[in-house]
Amino acid sequence: MKKNKFLLRGLLVASIFAFGTGAAHADLLKDIRDAKKIRIALDTGSPPYGFVGADLKPTGSDVETARLLAKGLGVELEIIQVTSPNRIPFLQSGKADIVVASLSVTPEREKVIDFSVPYAQILAVVAAPKDAKIASFADLKGVRVATTRGSNNDKVVTTGAPDAKIVRYDDDATLVTALVSGQADTIATSPAILTAILAKVPTKDLSTKFVMQSVPLGMGMRKDEPQFKAWVNDWITKNQTQLNELHKKFHGN
Repeated sequence: MKKNKFLLRGLLVASIFAFGTGAAHADLLKDIRDAKKIRIALDTGSPPYGFVGADLKPTGSDVETARLLAKGLGVELEIIQVTSPNRIPFLQSGKADIVVASLSVTPEREKVIDFSVPYAQILAVVAAPKDAKIASFADLKGVRVATTRGSNNDKVVTTGAPDAKIVRYDDDATLVTALVSGQADTIATSPAILTAILAKVPTKDLSTKFVMQSVPLGMGMRKDEPQFKAWVNDWITKNQTQLNELHKKFHGN
């Protein structure tokens, strides 16, 4: 009886070890190629990174980057629609294979996901009416500042201006609507979002007051996928010139 119990215990340990070893050697790159499809998390409510064009099809610098990435892999692109707050949760839960959605590389995010080498840069700025006397974080004390919830802009302005009255919107599209409709007049955002606001209302009295931060944009991936990460990094490096031109096409710089 004792011998049987010992044997069963040994088989259980062996099976657990075998399962753990198999999990550790999961290969997302192979899975994507076998499925002939890659699920890329994109925010199509964040122009010019992602938006719906006049032909009612998704476009933007990140959307077109995602299309190039899928083409490079030789697979179909499946767009997984996300917003700033749920970009990382969608990746971690396995709903997306990779995030290409103006995701700033930050130390906090690097603790929970892996990043590719940078494929673009993004500025975090504060914009306000031209006559507003705002030149630094200190000048935001008591000022109502609108930003996108969960974005790097949110983190930077919250940390830099703890005495500001931060108003958070769930995504960039809602933030743009709020500024266009006059719900807010001081904003912590990116130059691209500011451009989108001024494109909708050219007479809007807004200008960049100061740059809060300049950070690289990376493609977000789950940890422990070395083959996939290596392929993505190699692809970005080889296609950096084309990616730069794509960014310039939509951002103008």
